[in-house]
Amino acid sequence: MTVRPARLDDEPAVLDLIEELFESPGGRPPGYSRDRGRTGFRWAVQQPNADVLLALEDGEPVGLASVYADIQSIRYGPRCWLQDLVVRPDHRRRGAGRSLLDAAANWALEHGCTHLELSSGAGRKGAHRFYLREGMTQSFAFTRWIGDGP
Repeated sequence: MTVRPARLDDEPAVLDLIEELFESPGGRPPGYSRDRGRTGFRWAVQQPNADVLLALEDGEPVGLASVYADIQSIRYGPRCWLQDLVVRPDHRRRGAGRSLLDAAANWALEHGCTHLELSSGAGRKGAHRFYLREGMTQSFAFTRWIGDGP
């Protein structure tokens, strides 16, 4: 298992992996389209404070994590937000998730962040067990959708 930053030519594979997040117990975000995903992917790959990390097995993308050095918190210092973490179902429990989480933490350190933060849907019990097993602490997050976006 190797992890590397995505390149623009990884776009189709990345967008296919994102689709995995919409499977139960997940759901499609309001207003999501493949065009929105394409725009977000390209933006993340081209920004100095964002990235998409790909887990590869035998050169094939099997998972991803999108990371963003996004805010300077008064209490905690610079945060790295881990927005998307997904591994193809047929590659789970084989180290891809741990590799991606470790790569995200290393990326965060390289970008001067003090901590890695994410939110996860209430129904994703398996993911929650994984995050706790990997040393993350659990808190609560609330979301208010304010529009469909671009």
